[in-house]
Amino acid sequence: MQKKLYFGSNLKMYKNVQDTVSYLQGLVSYTKDISREEIELFIIPSYTSLESAAKSIEQSYVKIGAQNMCWEDEGQFTGEISPLMLKELGINLVMIGHSERRHVFGETDSDENKKVKAALNHGFTTLLCIGETAGEKDFGISTEVLRTQLKIGFHDVPASQTKNIWVAYEPVWSIGVNGTPASADYAESMHKEIKKVLLEIFGDAGKDIPVLYGGSVNPGNADELIIQPSIDGLFTGRAAWQADKFNTLIRNAKATYEENSRL
Repeated sequence: MQKKLYFGSNLKMYKNVQDTVSYLQGLVSYTKDISREEIELFIIPSYTSLESAAKSIEQSYVKIGAQNMCWEDEGQFTGEISPLMLKELGINLVMIGHSERRHVFGETDSDENKKVKAALNHGFTTLLCIGETAGEKDFGISTEVLRTQLKIGFHDVPASQTKNIWVAYEPVWSIGVNGTPASADYAESMHKEIKKVLLEIFGDAGKDIPVLYGGSVNPGNADELIIQPSIDGLFTGRAAWQADKFNTLIRNAKATYEENSRL
């Protein structure tokens, strides 16, 4: 049986409100004919675009997510955004632990755990991002790093909440303008390890958690990545930021996956 494929993008600190709305409406128009039983499509724009983004399209076609979230409902947290504020906007997906939050803004695994629990307790689909740095990879401790990020990130999370959990593996050395894409074999080996750890944490319920690969995904490597047995979707960066090009990447990857599944 073919699995559902996940395709999404984090717009980071790009695109103003109008750019975001136009992009989303274009993406819905291009992809509307693809059954959402077969794919899950999501976009994570900037905070200032969230309200307009959520109102501009039907989220049954493209799920809209937030790039970060405070673990507290309210309080003296200047500059933070609470779960209640996101719910008020009609947002039902939150990304936690992106590498830039961890390595630029100093968030810890324990911080991510508090955010994960808060997001799940408020009913959000919770996308936890994990990944090793180039230095950690060179030291040969990639799997240890991923295991730690998962074990702490999901500490005290009950198996009953796995239906709202997604994981994105984004090796830090592969992200951004100067990123080097992971080979399909390397990505598959890390995804296999991630799925093993999810089973350790959640038991059989961990089998159903989608694990997406992100890190310099582009039209040249998307097809090879999507056919890997342990990769459930692609978390695409700048290659997704034009709706027509993202549509082409999605359709080509989906067709390649379906053809490979028939072999």
